[in-house]
Amino acid sequence: MMRMTKRFAFYLSPKVPYDFELTVRKPAGWPLFTPFEIYKGGILWTALHIANLLTGLKLRSVGSTEQPSILIDVFLKDIPKSTQKNVIKNLLATKLAADEDLTEFYSMARKDPILKHTLGDLYGMHDTGFAHLFAMATFAISLQMAPLKRSEEMMNCLIKNYGELAEFDGKRVCVWPLAERLAELSPNELSRLCKLGYRAKYLVQLARVLGSGGFPTLEELKQFSPEEAKRKLLELPGIGDYSADILNPHGGFPIDAWSVDVFGKLFYGEQLREGRAAIDKIKAEGIRRWGKWSWMAFLYVAHDLKQLSEKLGTSLRLY
Repeated sequence: MMRMTKRFAFYLSPKVPYDFELTVRKPAGWPLFTPFEIYKGGILWTALHIANLLTGLKLRSVGSTEQPSILIDVFLKDIPKSTQKNVIKNLLATKLAADEDLTEFYSMARKDPILKHTLGDLYGMHDTGFAHLFAMATFAISLQMAPLKRSEEMMNCLIKNYGELAEFDGKRVCVWPLAERLAELSPNELSRLCKLGYRAKYLVQLARVLGSGGFPTLEELKQFSPEEAKRKLLELPGIGDYSADILNPHGGFPIDAWSVDVFGKLFYGEQLREGRAAIDKIKAEGIRRWGKWSWMAFLYVAHDLKQLSEKLGTSLRLY
């Protein structure tokens, strides 16, 4: 456990509209940076590694959806240098999607027969970034061929056993392990402890590739074109088309054996019984309809399934 008593604070002013709670605590239960973060009374305590520096965070809204402002307290073990402060500020602005402009997406969504139903529930929800690429890739691999509950069990086991425990502001938060930590392990140990099955081999291989420091970060991948970023991600162990669409910082349309049922009902009014061909068909249709906003559309649908089911008179379940 690492105690962090050195702190500094700053304000972040995201682009309008920006709903703090919807953005940092997604309705479907997706956490911001770790499943073990704490949200109480409109305040989020979370932690992650920034440039390999364990960083505790206390975030709260001091504005509104139409006049957003976020107060961020940063906790560290040692007094930070000015350069470290700047790195932390810039990275958090990116990960909290402070500069993300939803104007074009909302203009399109208001005219869309599906997405228009989500806006009343999710207005101001932005797409946040994972703690780091290894955490996001681990999440994507754990989703493969497994229901969400099982995936969550695998991820929680990895974090509890191999992640660091950050103590700050009277709270304790367990964070995602860095790739360097898992690169030292054997696949057999991972598989046995966290019941990862075939995924353990891929996670160790992935950790060794990302831990070496030669692969682009999520922020660097954003400087690639969407196609180039996806091609690069497909080079990673255990990452196929579905996982690359989840990882791509430009966004994709990740359709698998579970989400194909949801979007089959939304697009065609029924579940498609075409096997792998149904996945390809749904993926192509989503990209045709929503283009560069396909990932944001996927995100809004995924977090509004209960309300969409009621509004459209159907039963939608992603996992």
